[in-house]
Order: sequence, then structure tokens, then C-alpha cells
Amino acid sequence: MKYVKNNEMTDLWAQEASATLQSMVALIHNRGIRNPQILHALETVPRNRFVTQHYLSEAFGDHPLPIGAGQTISQPYIVALMTDALGLSAGERVLEIGTGSGYQAAILAAMGLEVYTVERIPELHTQANAVLQALDYNVHCRLSDGYDGWPEYAPYAGILVTAAALAAPPPLLEQLADGGRMVIPIGPPGGYQTLWKFVKEGAQLHRINLGGVAFVPFIHA
Repeated sequence: MKYVKNNEMTDLWAQEASATLQSMVALIHNRGIRNPQILHALETVPRNRFVTQHYLSEAFGDHPLPIGAGQTISQPYIVALMTDALGLSAGERVLEIGTGSGYQAAILAAMGLEVYTVERIPELHTQANAVLQALDYNVHCRLSDGYDGWPEYAPYAGILVTAAALAAPPPLLEQLADGGRMVIPIGPPGGYQTLWKFVKEGAQLHRINLGGVAFVPFIHA
């Protein structure tokens, strides 16, 4: 029997991960995400660093995975879809509600955005912050339930919410810049919700239905 040395195992894992990552990105491209900045971010952000050891073999599958505390890392296609709906460019400021694993924040940071992210669960906040720092992504992390946003750095060109609310929280809409976009799933917990894109134009608020999704509930203490 031939035994594989540790460094050979590392090389084999790196080769397999690279090929699987490319397959994941190709699948997302084929589903209609064509923004080159998003695709490049998906290619460069190592999703395997944001999943637990138990699910490492599924890190590049196009499906959500548990990350502990009853939360999940979102399906890569949904991450790409929500990012694409924001329509942001490098240098713009974005607020994420629901840091979770930190993967979505990393994608936004890899696109050159100024990222602020809020998480209500202490262990996830600590873990995500540690991974983001280790990977050298410049992301500002805050421990909070997110309902009141992060007003100190408002207004935001984009706000992305990764938990399903029963309605769009008014403080978040207030912190959205004129011309800004907010992407948020709305609907009851425990089933499917609707992903909405809100566009703020002066006193007007336009909304666009982006389809059905399934997210963990938005919890406001």
C-alpha cells in the first residue's frame, strides 16, 4: 500500500479544491451571473475557509451548509444573485446584516467595496472576524442584532440582509443612500420567502421581486 505524505495530501487537496471551485463558478455563470467582478470574487475567495471541518468536502457545492448556532452559509448562487442585485462598484459603502460565516462579506470586500457587517450571535461574530482578518479582507464587524443597522457610517449605497424579515426594517431604509439598493428576503420563518430589491429614489421606494428563497429568520431582540 502506498502512503501519501502530508505535503502531498495538501497538494492533492489544493488541486481538487481549485478544480471544484472553478466548477462552482462555471455553474453560477451558466445560471446567469455575468458580472466579471462577482465571478472574479467567487474565484478568489476560498469558501472552504468559511465552512466547518465536518462539511469541508462540500465547501464548493452550490448549496447552503450548517455553520453552527442554527445558522447556515448561503448557497453560492444566492450569494452571487444578491450581490449582483446590489449593482455596486468598487469603493462604494455597503452594509450587511447577518455576517454568519463571513463569506458574503468576503465576496463584497474582494470586489473592492467598503464593507460593514453586523452579526447577533457572539461566537459567529468572533469566528467570522477572525477568518476575515486571517485572509486579509478589510471588513468592519459589529456585534448586534442588525435591526438598527449601523447608523454611524450611513448612508450606504447598498444594504444586504441575509435573514428573512416580516417587513423591511425602517432604520435600514433610512440608512440607504438616495439611489441606493437594499436586497432582503421577506416572509414568514420556516418556509420560503420572497427576495426583494428595494431602490430608494428621493421619497420614493421602488421594489423588485427577485424570486423565492429560504433563509433563517431575522431576529430582533
